[in-house]
Amino acid sequence: MTTSKTTSNPTVWVTLQAHNPIKLIDYYVDTFGFVETARCGVDGDTIAHAELIWPEGCGGIMLGSHKPGNEWCREPGTTGAYVVTADPDGLYQRVVSRDADVVRPLAGTDYGAREFVVRDPEGNLWSFGDYTGEPRD
Repeated sequence: MTTSKTTSNPTVWVTLQAHNPIKLIDYYVDTFGFVETARCGVDGDTIAHAELIWPEGCGGIMLGSHKPGNEWCREPGTTGAYVVTADPDGLYQRVVSRDADVVRPLAGTDYGAREFVVRDPEGNLWSFGDYTGEPRD
């Protein structure tokens, strides 16, 4: 198991299953900049559980190999997530330089954010932008 210590744990996790979790983990680290913090139950090309954190905040990904018939089974390629980044322009340049499948190019929105959308190798959609949500009271 690979581990890394952080000062706080994520409070929201995106969960997904993958046909090729090893390739997908490498993609998330190399293309998006996630940091791998755990990889458990590795047997050949399968992974029971892996964790990646987003270096700019308190969110992360939990993923593992696709397990048809399992009560917690999710079809690969059906996940969508929004990830907040302080530098959408810089991240966009990073993903484009790595030949990511850009679904929606970087653009301003009518609510003042800068965002873009990428499809990962398994079909999941990842939106990145600087919109942090409405302020809480």
